[in-house]
Amino acid sequence: MHSSIVLVGRPNVGKSTLFNRLTRTRDALVADIEGVTRDRRYGRVTLGERAVSLIDTGGFGGEDVFGGFVDEQIKLAINESRLALLVLDAKSGPVAGDLALHDNLRRSGCAVLALANKCDGIDIDANLGTFAELGLTEAPLAISALHGTGIRKLLTRLEAQLDLETLPLPPQDGVRIAIIGRPNVGKSTLVNRLLGEERQLVSDVPGTTRDVQEVTVARGEARFHIVDTAGIRRKGKVSERVEKFSVVKSLEAMNRCEIVLLLLDACEGMTSQDLHLMQYALDAGCGLVLCLNKWDRVGRAQALVVAQQIERRLGFADFIPVRRISALRGDNIDATLALAKRISEARRIDHKPSEVTAILMRAVEAQPPPLVSGRRVKLRYAHKAADDMPRIVIHGSRTSVLPNHYARYLERVFRERLGLVGSSVQLSLKDAPNPFAGKRNQLSRRQLAKRRRVITHSKRS
Repeated sequence: MHSSIVLVGRPNVGKSTLFNRLTRTRDALVADIEGVTRDRRYGRVTLGERAVSLIDTGGFGGEDVFGGFVDEQIKLAINESRLALLVLDAKSGPVAGDLALHDNLRRSGCAVLALANKCDGIDIDANLGTFAELGLTEAPLAISALHGTGIRKLLTRLEAQLDLETLPLPPQDGVRIAIIGRPNVGKSTLVNRLLGEERQLVSDVPGTTRDVQEVTVARGEARFHIVDTAGIRRKGKVSERVEKFSVVKSLEAMNRCEIVLLLLDACEGMTSQDLHLMQYALDAGCGLVLCLNKWDRVGRAQALVVAQQIERRLGFADFIPVRRISALRGDNIDATLALAKRISEARRIDHKPSEVTAILMRAVEAQPPPLVSGRRVKLRYAHKAADDMPRIVIHGSRTSVLPNHYARYLERVFRERLGLVGSSVQLSLKDAPNPFAGKRNQLSRRQLAKRRRVITHSKRS
């Protein structure tokens, strides 16, 4: 068992801010309101030459409808940790919630290190004395997660207190998959089904998931890094600040992943917002799989309506595979992961420039580029770009005026010939430099004499 540290405390005492400070990331969503963090978040903090797992949790004793679930997640995180960092608010002093939480920690047998956060701008000695009523074995360590005060001392204490084991680096050869969709379509239910445990909070209330969570799932020898995102509503309906941050982080998650599972509620069908999310994924260069979730609730009449709707609205992207799944029952989940793995493998194949150029030449021979202003666009050779995105670089002359319909024709040809199922091909057109650009033609003496004769003749005429 590896050493783990869990951050616990009341709502809005700065646990997520401290998590970002210790892990040197901005993974945890931070806001000035209570109840932002609901699910467990795992990170990695470096102590000297070794590392330890860090778990961020929600606020203990929250008064919202998800308070019971958050408290249960805190208990699970404490049970798998060797040390609990009890984060206290140095400005407000101890309250009943701190007493109850510290009592639970003592009964669990987990080692406790108390931290008095938000110590900047106050009389530290006077405020720390107020925490004596908690019955702590030692005074809390004064820190400021926001400004970094006392963090170096905290890291030294952690390194000395824990019997560390080096944590292995996360494997980089797995398939990174982002699960996106509108609120309440079953994204967190799907993640829980993949993990086989209730890791993510699931509720019928839209907007339950607020932050981006990443988990690792193994299926045989294949590894999948799954990113659960918050539900993305239409821009006009997003008014709360926390939801705006959640939407931004969800969209950013697509840029870090190679495959996107776009979940739709099969009972509602495809909406205009689903089409916008699909376009976001394609613009990010991700492979895309359209998953019709809750298919076990769909009757025959509704299934026919949804099939016709998908066929009509996916006319511009008929290369996107559609899978009918049930996250609650687990129907067709493993087959969807296998499809995502095949899409990822096809994207990673490094095709030789000669192969890509041969595909281009055959496409041009079958359908030459149209004339533009009376002149033909010449496409000479092509190769695959060096990045992970399926991008083809085409070199030629006058490529900047290549019509859009012909570019779409080339994209379809490359996608079919390279076997890129579920991925859009992006073209990067490069014009060959003109070797005579900026140079004046130097005329010989005979040419100059002929030019003078022509000018004189023109004037006489």
